[in-house]
Amino acid sequence: MYSSNLAGVDAFGDLFRGIRAQGSLFGSSTLSPPWALHFVDGAPLTLCTVLAGTGWIVPEHGPPEPLRARETIIVRGPATFTFVDEVGTLAEPSACGEHCATPEQGGTRHRRGWHDRGHDVEDGATTLIVGAYPVRGEISRRLLDALPVVLRVGAGGPGDAVLDHLAAEVAADTPGQQVVLDRLLDWMLVCTLREWFDRPGGEPPAWWAAQRDPVVGDALCLLHEEPAAPWTVSALADRTGVSRSTLAKRFADLVGEPPLTYLTRWRMTLAADLMTEQQAATLADVARAVGYSDAFGFSAAFKRVRGVNPTEFRRTATTASSATERPVPARTTPAASNA
Repeated sequence: MYSSNLAGVDAFGDLFRGIRAQGSLFGSSTLSPPWALHFVDGAPLTLCTVLAGTGWIVPEHGPPEPLRARETIIVRGPATFTFVDEVGTLAEPSACGEHCATPEQGGTRHRRGWHDRGHDVEDGATTLIVGAYPVRGEISRRLLDALPVVLRVGAGGPGDAVLDHLAAEVAADTPGQQVVLDRLLDWMLVCTLREWFDRPGGEPPAWWAAQRDPVVGDALCLLHEEPAAPWTVSALADRTGVSRSTLAKRFADLVGEPPLTYLTRWRMTLAADLMTEQQAATLADVARAVGYSDAFGFSAAFKRVRGVNPTEFRRTATTASSATERPVPARTTPAASNA
């Protein structure tokens, strides 16, 4: 059942719960032109950053985007994309994905989170770091919905410190390296999205800006910390130290909907993940976990918000999950590595 005892839980942090880098989905490439790496999996979210050198990200359905040293681009799936040395390159595309074929064409050399001992890196080569993120559950999909297909963050921001750590770790070959790289990549993703949401002239989702408001931000934290509590607007106003009318108006103005409407949608999002992840939980269990005293009231709310009853949703989601699950491949060292 869903529960949270962490102080300061926020909407942004909650949406990250199902987004984590995992070993088989991390890769780094040291590239000498010409090259063309085609990322074929169409991952829901892919972070690309260049430690040194330059290249171009070419989305399947969008204009090319230059990627320079210490810049970061995030690509939202399911469309695929290609990383090339220059637009119109003559290099034959090399497929890269979860199973990460080793691209030997066009002078490229690919390694997956370990140091290529015994191989000199050419001057002027480009070092690309890529993390492909599987997005699990309905909670994290709300974050994806707030993002464009391609977003870019330039060098010189808070992510630069993370890049320094990444560069040092990629150049090492030490026990636990993959775990460190995964967590650094998660850190980089958070820094990148924070900076992009806060960019001048940007249009962040309403919940992002609302978190900065001293009243609405506190209300959002309470709803995320205690989603199953018997909230009323009056109770929420008391906890945030303002009048009921002030909270209701301020919340609706900043978030775009009333507090209890937001709460209901959030509860149904939590419930959707619970029904998918905890097959042994009954509808009554799920109902209680998200603040409903009985399965009937919960089912009515779920159908009103999601357009389908909980039983049908669970059956469809479980079938879809089983059909798309793929085994994580064993990592094997490419022939070019560790020679």
